[in-house]
Amino acid sequence: MRVIFAGTPEFAAVALRAVIAADHEVALVLTRPDRPAGRGMSLQPSPVKRLAMENAIEVFQPLTLKEPSAQQRIAAVGADVMVVAAYGLIVPQIVLDMPRFGCINVHASLLPRWRGAAPIQRALLAGDAESGVCIMQMEAGLDTGPVLLRAASAIATDDNAATLHDRLAGLGAQLIVEVLDKLPLPAEAQPATGLTYAHKIEKQEALIDWSKDAQALDRHIRAFNPFPGAQAQYGGQTVKLWRAEPVVGAGEKGLILSVDRNRIVVACGSGALAVSELQKAGGRRLPVREFLAGHPLKAGDRFDLPA
Repeated sequence: MRVIFAGTPEFAAVALRAVIAADHEVALVLTRPDRPAGRGMSLQPSPVKRLAMENAIEVFQPLTLKEPSAQQRIAAVGADVMVVAAYGLIVPQIVLDMPRFGCINVHASLLPRWRGAAPIQRALLAGDAESGVCIMQMEAGLDTGPVLLRAASAIATDDNAATLHDRLAGLGAQLIVEVLDKLPLPAEAQPATGLTYAHKIEKQEALIDWSKDAQALDRHIRAFNPFPGAQAQYGGQTVKLWRAEPVVGAGEKGLILSVDRNRIVVACGSGALAVSELQKAGGRRLPVREFLAGHPLKAGDRFDLPA
């Protein structure tokens, strides 16, 4: 199968690695332009670009696929199929129609639930019992196309965005190879019910609202781990909370009920949250015993409430 692969982050790189290992001919890789990162803010290639270069695969990094020159470059490949995974650019209809088997997308949800940019985080925030991956025949609409293959994965009570991402990335890699090996496949239209949208995560969403119940805040912390990190305010300073669990407790919202070397228990709108890993601005992620050595907190102190 002659393949064009379009993707950018690590989720996509896992799928690309599997396609390469399955001996499909990856003739061209599309990925977003290099972006500044790190302390020096030097330009860094995407995980997909790095993998393509390691395998001597031609890389194309257009700013848009709407330009005729970009479309001509893609058409010249004569691909059987284009695989798209977390690419980050709109694929116009003219490009969708170019490959013999069209364009197929690796999407990290059980469509039509969580169409859109952030399905992993939204599933965790909502307290979903399961997520999964769909391999979808792409249409012009946002994640509206019929599904070629799907598989579910249970969400564990201690899953965060990183662990769920890695599990779904592996599942997506497995499914995309299975689909490529069997094309053409029949496609099943998405159900008309159960539609939700996974809107892009905004950094301001990370702020913790202590008036929410402990279970909701537990999900909040796990959904924003590793990015952008759930943020609490203490004395006007930002403290990121990386690990916690709901416990029995009651008090004024944001009040620290107890502190020991393993956890800081904070009252919520309902119940309490036992925090076990924190990070002060500019510092490292630390277990409670190390955090307290430099930032003493005690019972009776209180986290700031949102304005």
